[in-house]
Formats: sequence, structure tokens, C-alpha cells
Amino acid sequence: MSNTAAALVLEDGRIFRGEAYGAVGEALGEAVFTTGMTGYQETLTDPSYHGQIVVQTAPQIGNTGWNDEDDESHRIQVAGYAVRDPARAPSNWRSRRTLGDALTEHGIVGLAGIDTRALVRHLRERGAMRAGVFSGPALASAEEMVARVLASPPMEGADLYGAVTTREPYVVAADGERRFRVAALDVGIKFNTPRLMAARGIEVHVLPANTPIEAIEELGPDGFFIANGPGDPATADVPVELTRQVLERRIPTFGICFGNQILARALGRGTYKLRYGHRGINIPVVEHGTGRVAITSQNHGFAVEGEAGERFDTPFGAAEITHTCPNDGCVEGLQALEVPAFSVQYHPEAAAGPHDAADLFDRFVDLMAADDAPGRHRLRSADAPHEEGA
Repeated sequence: MSNTAAALVLEDGRIFRGEAYGAVGEALGEAVFTTGMTGYQETLTDPSYHGQIVVQTAPQIGNTGWNDEDDESHRIQVAGYAVRDPARAPSNWRSRRTLGDALTEHGIVGLAGIDTRALVRHLRERGAMRAGVFSGPALASAEEMVARVLASPPMEGADLYGAVTTREPYVVAADGERRFRVAALDVGIKFNTPRLMAARGIEVHVLPANTPIEAIEELGPDGFFIANGPGDPATADVPVELTRQVLERRIPTFGICFGNQILARALGRGTYKLRYGHRGINIPVVEHGTGRVAITSQNHGFAVEGEAGERFDTPFGAAEITHTCPNDGCVEGLQALEVPAFSVQYHPEAAAGPHDAADLFDRFVDLMAADDAPGRHRLRSADAPHEEGA
């Protein structure tokens, strides 16, 4: 933390003044809060946070510094950062630099020394909203800073997944013998996701968000995975159409977070913006078929329409809402009943977070191994017979 003055300005005119933390300048985005007590490095590098100014509810941040192992993408993804009390000196054997140094290195404008409790209460009451972090020469009058914030685009209608997708396909090899091959659509994938699939004998082909169905057919995967990612799912027409084409070919499909919303849209469901979203590593989810409650890692500001246990018709047959959040009834998972596809709104790769939901990758393996799945590395057309080898 420096002695340079800084301010976080919300679109409704509320201003929180503190000191610069990280790069000095101006950052615009949606102000959101995350409740994780740890895992700030994974949070900052999670592509799902692209375009957002993240507020940490935990009062002291930076205690373990910044290491070279826990990044979830190739860069810090957040638009800006706000904390109350940065650690004066990190203490961890893996630390290579301070959190403040990492923010500066990546050009992330942040601030510290503000009352984050008051800020979080404000966002809970008023909802996530446009905001700006200003420091150094960018610091201006209250009126001018509010005007800059109001001139920035809102998150509703934001098309952001294209900014975080890979530009070229790449492969994460299976650990040991390859059992399955999966086409993973990168709309904001985290590093730990293909790592956990690789541990289950899956060779993961990570593909750009604009990949056409012909490339999927050429690859001949055993499964199709739709990653997490940022922005409004209502803008994701290209991934949604690809998912429809995948479902027509009955390729086993698994989606998480943004991928849950993409699958839902492919099945004909709508999405909507939550008041302030779910962001943290301590959010409960009920699986209605079993009554099991998992504590999950989440980061989403949009949700799928629906209610617990609801069954609905889709262009691919019946489907149902399988998971909800007991805090607010928000849809947390769904499953198609006549094509092999399911998804959840949370992050089973849990980087950071609890491992309660890691078995979802095993369910994906089971889905690919099922008798009615397409032959390994071969695709079945939508109207082809369903017996093995067709």
C-alpha cells in the first residue's frame, strides 16, 4: 500500500476513499464482493471475474503472498481490486512476491484502507453495480468520477467470453493411460479443470469459443465440456448454438458455471441477472435427488430460470432442475433426461474452495462410459441408430 490517494466510486454516487494498492490509474467495471477467507490468487486469475472490480469481505488479504503455482489463467483477470487491510509482509514458503507487487506487475488498479464491510452491505442492499477505482492523476472531482462510471457499459448485456478464450487449441494429456478424449469449450476455463480431468484418464482438447461443429466432428470426442466464464449468458449465441449441435449428436456433455447457463439456453431456458450474485467458497447447494448438501465454490452474477425439482420440455426431450441454493432458491444444476447432458452452476474444480463437488468429474466419466454413449472417438449423427458401432 502506498501513500497515493485513491477512491472507489459507485454508479449511485457512493464514494469510498483509501490509498492506492497495486497499479495507479483508473479501472472501470462491475463492483462485486467475494466471501472467501482465502484463495485470493485463484480468485484474481479466474477468467470468470473478467470485467469486475472485486471486493474482498475478509478484512486482511495478502498474508501468503503470491506464488508461481496457484494461478488459474495466464494473467490477473479482474478489472480492479478493493481490500481493507493488506498484509505488511507475506509469510509462506511458496511465496515469490507480495500481492501488491503482483497487482502492479499486471497493471491492476486497486485500493486499500476502505471500510469493506460498509461497501459490502451497500452492494447487498443496492445490488452489484458499475464502479470505478481512481488513483494518482486519474483522481478527479466526485462529479467527474461518477460521470466516468456512468459512461461505462453495464454487466447486463456484456459479451466478455471472447476476451478470455484461448486463441489456439491446445491439449492437456491424460495422466497415465488415456481412457477418454474430451472437447472442452474455453469460454473462460480455469487451469485446474483440465488438470482434474487428466487425473481421471481424460485427454482434454481445449478449444476456442468460436469452434465450429465440424472441428468437434473431426476430433471425435467421447465428451463435450463447457467451461466457466464471464459476462451475460444471453450474449453467448455462438457457444449456445454449438451446444445444440453437440446435443443433436448425443455427445455426453458437462457444463459448469457459465457452461450451466449455456446448456440451459441450448435447452430453451432463459437466464436473468441476480441482485448481487454468488461469489465465494462457502455456498451451500442441495442436490434434490439425494438430499445431499455440498459446500461449493461459486462465482456468478446470472442464473438460470427455474425452481427446485422442476421438469420442463426441451427440443431434446424432457429435462429437470436438479440442484438449487437453499439461501435463495437459485438454480444450481440441471440435467437432460433423454440426451446425455448435465451441468452445475458452481465450480467442482474448487480452486480455491472445498472439494465436496469433485465427484462431478467422476459422473462425467460415468456418462461417457455409459452404454448409450457414442463409440469412443466416433460421432453418431442425430438420427443414427443408438447401438454401439453405429
